[in-house]
Amino acid sequence: MTPRTREDDKHNLSTLNMSKQAKLDVLGGITAEQFITEYWQKKPLLIRQAFPDFQCPISADELAGLAMEEEVEARIVSEHSDDGPWQPLNGPFDESNFAQLPRTHWTLLIQQLDAWEPEISDLKQHFNFIPNWRFDDIMASYAPEGGSVGPHYDQYDVFLLQAEGRRHWRTGQMCDENSPRVEGTPLRILRDFVENDNWILEPGDMLYLPPNIAHYGVALAPDDEFGQCITLSVGYKAPTHTQIVSHFTDYLLEQVKASSIYEDADLTRPKHQGEIPDAALEKVKKILDQYSQNPEYLKRWFGEFSTELKNEHSLEMLEEALTEDDFNKLIAEDAFISANEGSRFAYSLSEQGLLLFVDGQSIELMETALKFVQRLCEMKATPITQLLTLSNDPQCAQVTLDLLNQGNLYFGN
Repeated sequence: MTPRTREDDKHNLSTLNMSKQAKLDVLGGITAEQFITEYWQKKPLLIRQAFPDFQCPISADELAGLAMEEEVEARIVSEHSDDGPWQPLNGPFDESNFAQLPRTHWTLLIQQLDAWEPEISDLKQHFNFIPNWRFDDIMASYAPEGGSVGPHYDQYDVFLLQAEGRRHWRTGQMCDENSPRVEGTPLRILRDFVENDNWILEPGDMLYLPPNIAHYGVALAPDDEFGQCITLSVGYKAPTHTQIVSHFTDYLLEQVKASSIYEDADLTRPKHQGEIPDAALEKVKKILDQYSQNPEYLKRWFGEFSTELKNEHSLEMLEEALTEDDFNKLIAEDAFISANEGSRFAYSLSEQGLLLFVDGQSIELMETALKFVQRLCEMKATPITQLLTLSNDPQCAQVTLDLLNQGNLYFGN
């Protein structure tokens, strides 16, 4: 389970069967194809200076300010507290919460920082070798000396970018739901941690971790050279089978007509009244297959499921809706259009054309709108005329106007 470092890979690059894809500095000089084949959901990868000369876009004070906002999901995890070890405290916080914290051994976590800070959201563009429907969020972790969330494992892929200060990372064994945990805390803190590797990460260094690998990061003391410890976690969701089955079942129930009933006009007299014959079970199977095996149901459900908003507060409708005249004026000005940093876009081709998924809703479009949809899903600032000329489907203009009024898109870059 030992990850290779960027330096370890250098002498091997000449022997690799590289694709025509460009080698990426953010991946330590290997291609996206090689990363996915060798590392994604398989083993860790340490990348020294994935982001050379990286300057953290946000300060510790700004993170504390966000943690006081009602709309922002924030937690403080203390290794030692009156309620026991590794106890999380949920925000929003106020100044008194921070005043009562000890000097060391605590961590402030801000979820979905990308939704609130455009410069943080811009980091997502460096990870476009992973489909954006897999993206979850960018979490910030600020900690004074000794701050940590304990030895634990996560059920998702994560790129741990050291943004400021230094953090000592240790990686360990593969874990699952049977791995012994520390009692008395809602966190997934491991009772036993078997170290395999450890490194000190400095600003610009990054560590990729696949799901279920034990890891333990501890903030080192700040100094004049490295400053305070801030780590940015670029996370990719991996829903559990329970979540998939439960959510899909709920979706299917919405598709079933209330008037539909089990039918057996071909019923035959049973030899034994208590027996459920195979013929009856086959009828039930056909009913279930009618819904669960419908590819269009699956496609629409999964698109809506995978683009659901993580935080509904990150999306705000315009107080005063844009009219068509307003919209045409902005087109004449060739204003830039951007995706809401907290929104999620994806698409799928369908029998009727294509489906655009935005924040848990699906929109049917003609296949001629494919390039328009693909540009939207890139979530880059684009001149509106350039966006609309990607398709001659007039519905694209209406979709753009609707998404602007809903807050999924906004004017400006």
